[in-house]
Amino acid sequence: MKISLVIPIYNEEGLIDELIPRVKSALETIDPQFEIVVVDDGSADGSLQKLTAQRKADKRIKILSLSRNFGHQSAFTAGLEYANGDVVAMMDGDLQDPPELLPEMYRKLTSEGYDIISGKRTARKGNKTKNLVTGLFHFLFKRMAHLEDLENAGNFSMMNRQALNALLSMDERVRYLPGLRTFIGFRQGFVEYVREDRLQGEPKMNLSKLLVLAADAIFSFSRLPIRICLTLGLVGTVVFMLAGLYVLAAKIFGFAVLGWPSTVLSIYFLGSIQLIFLGVVGEYVYRIYKESQKRPLYFIKKIYDNEEEA
Repeated sequence: MKISLVIPIYNEEGLIDELIPRVKSALETIDPQFEIVVVDDGSADGSLQKLTAQRKADKRIKILSLSRNFGHQSAFTAGLEYANGDVVAMMDGDLQDPPELLPEMYRKLTSEGYDIISGKRTARKGNKTKNLVTGLFHFLFKRMAHLEDLENAGNFSMMNRQALNALLSMDERVRYLPGLRTFIGFRQGFVEYVREDRLQGEPKMNLSKLLVLAADAIFSFSRLPIRICLTLGLVGTVVFMLAGLYVLAAKIFGFAVLGWPSTVLSIYFLGSIQLIFLGVVGEYVYRIYKESQKRPLYFIKKIYDNEEEA
């Protein structure tokens, strides 16, 4: 079965000359007729030039150059839609996910009856704060979204064509591919590994971007935020009903405390709760708005493959 590997790239010129040879070496052990679909997500450095140089030496490398930076999940989607392999793998371009695991993924997929194989991180090297936040997100998201096979699994994965077609049939504009990949079901397995730190350069997914991605994942797969608002509203109603009864009793029996601090604090507390509720509702409304726009996830500026170059 022909295998395709999808890799999104954004300003990774310092890693490409190591990334491509390592990927090719891993895929050679699976099938010499592989294809590598590299998606240049609007890089502003020399990434595209280095990729085209690699393609001149090996036509199995195909390049999708997007018109601008559309984001990590959109770039992955572009590559997955373009890939034509019977088996399609996806991995980040920063070499934190080792391409040397691809043969083991392929073996499990084809010989053990799995439809999807995901890389499961047993540990992470690098920035401890970032790793702590990422680990906490995976722990909570697994339980909030009721997707039991998701914990510590990111984009690094491999799937057969049937599973990929199911994944691509979901056309959400706000996307979290690991969640969608788990949601579609099928028989899913794992390959465990320790996630490496970046070899060089700054991470493209910094802490703020990871938090945005986490919010997209949570609001797309869980109704817990709105349920928390409902619960807080009910609790607040009960508390202030009891407080009202206390104030009434204090007035009747003459032990009410004079002053305005309790009144002001109550107003500020209720106002803060209402703002939180509006923020949560606004997040859902924003996502509904994005889905209703139905804008394309990406635009391709140029495709480098045999047909285009001919």
